[in-house]
Amino acid sequence: MSAPSRVSDDPRTTLRGGLPDRYLTPDDIAEMFEVPKETVYQWRRKRLGPPGFRIGKHLRYDPADVRAYVARRKTDGQSAA
Repeated sequence: MSAPSRVSDDPRTTLRGGLPDRYLTPDDIAEMFEVPKETVYQWRRKRLGPPGFRIGKHLRYDPADVRAYVARRKTDGQSAA
């Protein structure tokens, strides 16, 4: 059995919903939402985006929290229409 050619080819690295099975970085969040990394930091300061937490000096996001944040945003958007 050969090793996967890319990390994304390894089914252990992805959870359902397309999110990786690891804590996400601000770079990951910026890439996922197609916003600048500074926007991610502003969301955190203003408590607008998905909840993050610190591991030492590093900011991380739980994929389950990100998924829940997106679901809430979808629900909020439907009720506003």
